[in-house]
Amino acid sequence: MREIQVSEITALVRKLCIDANYYLPADIRQAFVDGKAREGSPLGREIFDQMLENCDLARKNDVPVCQDTGMAVIFAEIGQEAHLVGGDFEAAVQEGVRQGYLEGYLRCSVVGDPLRRVNTGDNTPGILYTRIVPGENVHITVAPKGFGSENMSAMQMFTPAATTEQIVDFVAETCIHAGSNPCPPIVIGVGLGGTSDRAAYLAKRALLRPVGERNPDPLYAGMEQAILEKVNASGVGPQGLGGTVTALSCAVEPFATHIAGLPCVVNIGCHVTRHAEGEI
Repeated sequence: MREIQVSEITALVRKLCIDANYYLPADIRQAFVDGKAREGSPLGREIFDQMLENCDLARKNDVPVCQDTGMAVIFAEIGQEAHLVGGDFEAAVQEGVRQGYLEGYLRCSVVGDPLRRVNTGDNTPGILYTRIVPGENVHITVAPKGFGSENMSAMQMFTPAATTEQIVDFVAETCIHAGSNPCPPIVIGVGLGGTSDRAAYLAKRALLRPVGERNPDPLYAGMEQAILEKVNASGVGPQGLGGTVTALSCAVEPFATHIAGLPCVVNIGCHVTRHAEGEI
């Protein structure tokens, strides 16, 4: 059994909130380079250049890569041999979000009630998912989610008779219909199976997969490729201004489900699909 002070959790979440918003993951930046090489539109290639410049300036100057610094989504994997002491774990996470957004000068975009719409002033609460895993460490990933892309989410409760082609079409049409709203080129997360809420979780978690990495199951890898081809054939292009690269990557995450159902959720990440991770 290993004791971990929750103050360490707060410090890590604070750091990850800032890092995720300032420093774009290396795989995303490389996807810009690769996307520019594939882009057939001169304007689209210019947009890729601007995206690369923005990414590099944010890193150099320690400023947010996007003005929408998102709602903080936190994935915590807690080792079953870890003993958290010194306070409440969830409160420690939320304090880390508060500190990170205020001290990192990140835009606070969270309202405390969905209808009264009063800003909380510190971007809390974040969305927290926890999972108990073997070991004695705590691994945390912070994935800020802007709502230009989040608002383009979609769910379809398919019947078990649905074909892979129908699912591919639903996902592709969702992304194409989104147009410029999610600031393409996009990253596509798809949750398939489970219950409606599990599929939504899987779709959000799918956005953490490195860009270009395929599902190890050939069935789902083929679906990912088919979705990408359909979306990129749409002509939406970078920032919705036309071109051949509308999506950078697609990740399909399946899960067991009921004999009577087949939930499917699409969660779109903008071209700055941000996340940072660390471990205590």
